[in-house]
Amino acid sequence: MLLDQLPKNQSAHIDAIDWSALSESEGQRLRALGIDEGATVETAHRGVFFGHDPLAVRVGRMMVALRRVHARAIWVTPHKQDAKAAGALKT
Repeated sequence: MLLDQLPKNQSAHIDAIDWSALSESEGQRLRALGIDEGATVETAHRGVFFGHDPLAVRVGRMMVALRRVHARAIWVTPHKQDAKAAGALKT
């Protein structure tokens, strides 16, 4: 799944980033912010304008704003919610 498809408040593991879809400076900036393969991210907010830009993502304790075009270059695997949290949502 692409990062721009990740549901709000869902955490995920970054599996791969298509660095060729980004400019060199964009790639350097993402790496400097901790967005790289193996990192854990969580979608916090989506923009309210057409296209839902920007996308706010938590990386560690930081909140990072990403353009949707950048989020489309990032492949993630959503984390499964633990059974206790899932049970709390049902009640």
